[in-house]
Amino acid sequence: MDTAHLPLFPVLVLLAASVLAVAVCRSLKLPPMIGYLAAGIALGPHALGAVSDRAETHYLAELGVVFLMFSIGLEFSFTKLKSMRRLVFGLGFAQVGATIGLAVVIALTLGAPWQVGVALGGMVAMSSTAIVSRLFAERGELDSAHGRQVIAVLLFQDLAVVPLLVLIPALSQPADAIGIAVAAALAKATAALVIVIVGGPRPMRAWLRAVARRRSNELFVLNVLLITLVAAFITSAAGLSPVLGAFLAGMLIAETEYRFQVEEDIKPFRDVLLGLFFITVGMLLDLRLVAAQFPLVLAFLAVLIPLKFGLIAALSRVFGTPTGTALRVALALAQGGEFGFLLLALAGNAGVVPDALLQPLLAAMIVSMLATPFVIAASDRIVLRLSRAEWMQRSLDLHRVAVQSIEAERHVVIVGYGRNGQRLARLLDAEGVRYIALDLDPERVREAAAAGDTVVFADGLRREALGAAGIARAAAVVLTFADAAAAVRLLGTLHELNPSVPVIVRARDEADIAPLTAAGASEVVPEAFESGLMLASHTLVWVGVPLSRVMRRVSQVRAARYGLLQGLFHGRDDEIESGAQLHSVTLEPGARAIGRTLQDLALQGQVRAVRRRGTKARLDPAAAGPLQAGDVVVLLGTPEALAAAEEALSG
Repeated sequence: MDTAHLPLFPVLVLLAASVLAVAVCRSLKLPPMIGYLAAGIALGPHALGAVSDRAETHYLAELGVVFLMFSIGLEFSFTKLKSMRRLVFGLGFAQVGATIGLAVVIALTLGAPWQVGVALGGMVAMSSTAIVSRLFAERGELDSAHGRQVIAVLLFQDLAVVPLLVLIPALSQPADAIGIAVAAALAKATAALVIVIVGGPRPMRAWLRAVARRRSNELFVLNVLLITLVAAFITSAAGLSPVLGAFLAGMLIAETEYRFQVEEDIKPFRDVLLGLFFITVGMLLDLRLVAAQFPLVLAFLAVLIPLKFGLIAALSRVFGTPTGTALRVALALAQGGEFGFLLLALAGNAGVVPDALLQPLLAAMIVSMLATPFVIAASDRIVLRLSRAEWMQRSLDLHRVAVQSIEAERHVVIVGYGRNGQRLARLLDAEGVRYIALDLDPERVREAAAAGDTVVFADGLRREALGAAGIARAAAVVLTFADAAAAVRLLGTLHELNPSVPVIVRARDEADIAPLTAAGASEVVPEAFESGLMLASHTLVWVGVPLSRVMRRVSQVRAARYGLLQGLFHGRDDEIESGAQLHSVTLEPGARAIGRTLQDLALQGQVRAVRRRGTKARLDPAAAGPLQAGDVVVLLGTPEALAAAEEALSG
């Protein structure tokens, strides 16, 4: 049987390749997009030929882009745009406009038509929203100074795709008809946008409300799919891109209260189909042709990355950004992007860009995206090497932190000064417990510091900032952000700097408890668990259960979930209580317990954990094995039992 000609065969091959690509990238901690592109290159008609360039694959790829633009439309709430308008419509517009303008100048200098410059400039102006936003989220840098600028520019780039989708096909018209074609296309797009903004939200809200009343998740998802595809069909029938229709549909739903539910429902379809889109992009690449034109590929790379990097860094500086931040923004945005592929295919089909340029440019964009995770990972080292001012700024930031913490001892280091961090600081202050908070929002830091709060502008994820905050002398560290991946990385750094410091971590739900505890968190407080517990306690009181019984029940549940709440670490000036307390004992070289197991020692009190130098995990007492110099043994017991256990350990 000739399976290659069966309609479902290419789809099955692509899905199998997608599964393998995502699995490999996850194991290597790389963005899945890289695996999709590599799979497409390998399977495409220019390599193994396992999948031919057929209509079925292109339909799936186009659907992926449709759902991507729909989800981006969901992000374009007018409230969000208004709050970020200076960066989005200032820096973002300047970056896209300047890139296209520079491309036009280069094209005219080389004797190419200006239309080629506009098309190539639009492609090069795009950066990878999928790669950069995910990497910044994993690194906990979305709320940093450079993270906010990067997201604002990416937001405008996504918005700029809409007019470019209209403009690029019109550039293929004869010179005397381009103006009319562009005007007609823009008029159609403007009319669609006005209809959406003025007349769309009310009927869309009413329709979604009617669907939601049926209380059927299946019906709701089908309705979202229908709205997306109908909008894409209407704009396609009007002679515009179906992607534009999906974007407008997303904008419509973004103004309703159903936006977040729709976003969750559409995400699985978007991610799967978008992966297939990237595979089809990889299929376009002809490695033999790229090898034959390798000097041209290198030339495009030399133009794409350095010029885009320099342009973005200069524009960011024009907007008053410090040099170090501007360089980080430029490094994050210097690559090509997924919408660049879309515009490249559009320009190739319209005949705007010569075929001889398509393959080298496609290869250069793919290589730049493959390099992005490594460039962002090394961004700190690159910036410090390029900018002397960054060294000075880093030193000043650390000096401010050190000035605040130099007299502090047995204090609490709060990483993140949002709502949770500020509430914690109020309670600590009321009890006379000293603290120092690290936060990256300059406005928040300025306001809070002016009000007398002990908060400084510093990145709590950086080793040097933690050292300046007096981590070696701290009584505890509290991570107030709910990013489990960033918290796991930070826990490793914290326990390298101070193995015995207890770290309390905020989490979104109970699924985060195991990885955070394994990484060394002393206590993990899941929001979902606590909100459910408080909801239950209030309900029990209202239905007549005595308050004393409710409090006892809540205490039992918390004790079962939060093991370390059975005791507390006491400070030098704390009142001595007769109940169970926590105490950490560090085994110095020559201690009596070195080389012996906890079972051999038969200590008084309970051994809660062993912290071993060079490992992030908190070891279970039974699995700790022979104790080593530098081990930190965490004990729970009465003061008398703790004193006896410390004597047995240290000698």
